[in-house]
Amino acid sequence: MLRGLARLILTLVLALSLAGTTLTAIRIAADPLLAPYVEASKDQIRAASDRMLAQSDTPAILQARVEERLAETPRNWLAIDALTGLAIERAIDLPPALLEQIRIKREDDHNYYTQAMACAACAYDPATCSLPQVLICQAPVALTPIGDIAGVTRAGVAYASGGEVDQIDLALSVVGLGATAAVLASGGTSYMVKAGASLAKLARRMGRLSPRLVEMALDAARTGIRWADLPGIRSVDDLNRAVHAEAFVPLTNTLTDLSRLTEVTGATTALHLLPLVDDAADARRLARSAEALGPKLVGRAEVLGKARLFRATLRLSETAWALGAGIVGILVSAATLLASMLQHALLRRLRRFTNPSARA
Repeated sequence: MLRGLARLILTLVLALSLAGTTLTAIRIAADPLLAPYVEASKDQIRAASDRMLAQSDTPAILQARVEERLAETPRNWLAIDALTGLAIERAIDLPPALLEQIRIKREDDHNYYTQAMACAACAYDPATCSLPQVLICQAPVALTPIGDIAGVTRAGVAYASGGEVDQIDLALSVVGLGATAAVLASGGTSYMVKAGASLAKLARRMGRLSPRLVEMALDAARTGIRWADLPGIRSVDDLNRAVHAEAFVPLTNTLTDLSRLTEVTGATTALHLLPLVDDAADARRLARSAEALGPKLVGRAEVLGKARLFRATLRLSETAWALGAGIVGILVSAATLLASMLQHALLRRLRRFTNPSARA
C-alpha cells in the first residue's frame, strides 16, 4: 500500500515537472524576450572576465601575444601597451629580454624620421597605416562626405565603362551619404550612421573588417542598388532613388552600433576591435564590454578572445534557471521512480526464491 502510494506521488511529481518544463520551453519559443541569456551588469562582466583570466594560462598567453604583436608590420602599440598593462595589473613578470625588445622597438617606431616616413606611406596606402596614423593621415577625407561622394562616383564610372566596381566601398559610401537615412538608421541618427560607415571604410582599407561584415556590405550592394541608375547619380536625391532601402538595413544597423562602440572607446580602439564585429549584436556586446571594463578591454580581448569575452557579457536568465530546474526535476523524479520500480521487482523476485509456496 505504502509503496503504491509512493509510486503514485513520484509519478505526479514527474508529470508536474514535465508539464512545467514544457510550458517554459513553449514560452521561450513563443516570446523572443524570454531568451535563456540576458545582458550581464557591468559588475558581472568585470567579475566574469576576471574569473576567465584566473582560469587561463595568462602568463604564457601574455608572452606569446606580445611576441606576436612585436613581429607585426606596422606594430600595433595599442595592443602591446594593453598587454603589458594587463601584465602589471595581474602582477605577471614578463621576461627581461622581452621587455628590452619592447623598449628598443618602441624607440625605433616613435622617432621623428620614422613617424614622418610612415605617415607619408600611410597617406598613399592605408594598408601600411598604424592605428594612430590612419586617423591623422586618412581621416580628413574618409570622415567627410568627400570620400563617400568619391566612392559613389568611382563606382558609377567603373560600371558605365564595364570596369570592376568596388562593391564594398560603394555600399559603405551609400550608407555614409545618408541615403534614405530616416528608413535606414533604425534608431540611430544620420550622424551615427555616417560615423560608423566612415570608420568601416578606414578599417576596410586597413584590412580590418571581418569576413561576415564584408559579406554584409556585398549583399547590400548586390541587392540594394539599381545598377542601371548608378552612372546617372548627380545628387543625394538621385542616390536615394537608386537605392532599395530595406536591403541596407542590416548593414546600417551594424554601422550604427559600431558608432556607439566608437563613442565609448574612441576611434583608435574601435578600429583595433573591428575584426571582432560580425553584426550589430557583436558591436553592442563590445560597447557593453567597453562600458564595464574601460581601458582594460583591449588587454582582455587580446588574451580571452572573442568567444570568451562575449560570454562574459551574458548571464543566464530566470527563465533559463526555471527551465534548468524543471529538467533536473524530471531527471530526479524519473530516476527515483525507476529505482522504486526496480526495487519492487527485485523484492518480488527475492520473495519468490525464498518462499517455496510462492514459487508453486
